[in-house]
Amino acid sequence: MTVAPRSLPTAASVVVIGGGVVGLSAAHSLARAGVRDVVLLERDALGSGSTCKAAGGVRAQFSDPVNTALGARSLETFRDFPARFGQDVDFRQVGYLFLLSTPEAVAAFEASVALQNDLGVPSRVIGVGEARRLSPLISPEGLLAAAYSPTDGHCTPESVVLGYASAARRAGATLLPHCAATGIDVRDGRVAGVRTGAGTIRTDAVVCTAGAWSAEVGSWVGVDLPVTPLRRQVLVTEPVPDLDPRTPFTIDFETSFYFHAEGRGLLLGMSDPDETPGFRLTRSDGWLPRLGAAVERRAPALAGAGIAGGWAGLYEMTPDHNALIGRADAVEGFLYATGFSGHGFLMGPAVGEVLRDLYLGEQPVVDVTGLSAARFAGAAARPELNIV
Repeated sequence: MTVAPRSLPTAASVVVIGGGVVGLSAAHSLARAGVRDVVLLERDALGSGSTCKAAGGVRAQFSDPVNTALGARSLETFRDFPARFGQDVDFRQVGYLFLLSTPEAVAAFEASVALQNDLGVPSRVIGVGEARRLSPLISPEGLLAAAYSPTDGHCTPESVVLGYASAARRAGATLLPHCAATGIDVRDGRVAGVRTGAGTIRTDAVVCTAGAWSAEVGSWVGVDLPVTPLRRQVLVTEPVPDLDPRTPFTIDFETSFYFHAEGRGLLLGMSDPDETPGFRLTRSDGWLPRLGAAVERRAPALAGAGIAGGWAGLYEMTPDHNALIGRADAVEGFLYATGFSGHGFLMGPAVGEVLRDLYLGEQPVVDVTGLSAARFAGAAARPELNIV
């Protein structure tokens, strides 16, 4: 299924490339701000890239103040999503719980919590006993403390996609799934059009929200977007007896093993240090022994849980695990928001607003100056600690 040439707009004020939550949020924010002829291109179904393969976590617990601000602003949208968009996203505000087992991690999270509190996030460092009361499945062995914020939680990515897509269309945006961008025309240092298999759309502005595929889009205009795809895998268990539905999104920071309630079972995952960059989306078993060891140590009650299913998706990694958001200097009319390193879904609502402001030439709702891709040309990398 592809877009027929006769249905492709001949011109647009702005073309968004990528139909995940960031692109859809941007298309909605632009159209709602009165920008006419907003067109979004997605080569497959909306949300079919990384968004609908996300674990669904939403939080504001970060070590970087910009990430904290983006996460906190997005949390407001997720909390109010049904009222704003008429779409239930199954938001469960159960909190995020980071389990800490080294003095270095405790010190780092104490500093992060102080920063978060300054920005209005009600996170706190708690003792092991309170952590176990919040998340009864965990073993306290080796833990020193935990960091918890009650306003974090998780929701359903597919529902968020549906809500944004419907709202963007109502606001006047044209969404074209199954219509892949194949190139960008540049004339005299300015964006002039976007090529697709169905024809070319004349435009003087492009927003790249292509996730793990963004490096290629950037190369079409000579802009270096250092984004590398990295597979991450997720499993869903069979029903877990006596599972407390208020169990927070729980993360063993030392190993990155995490879980949260998913129906009557649990969604769980963990990073794989042996994973190599690439666009692989098939599931494999190579990471399971390491995951099993982490489960045995941190949540032994889950060791016997049956696996009901799972999937693989792509993180869009940057060298410092921080996003790339900004406007290209070398090519007029090229904007980008990508490289979220696993945090794109949870930051999508706020980033869409930021892209709107950058396009309109207004002061963004969150100052993202430090996230420009140009930071890698110098010594301005800003690593994020709280990655999963």
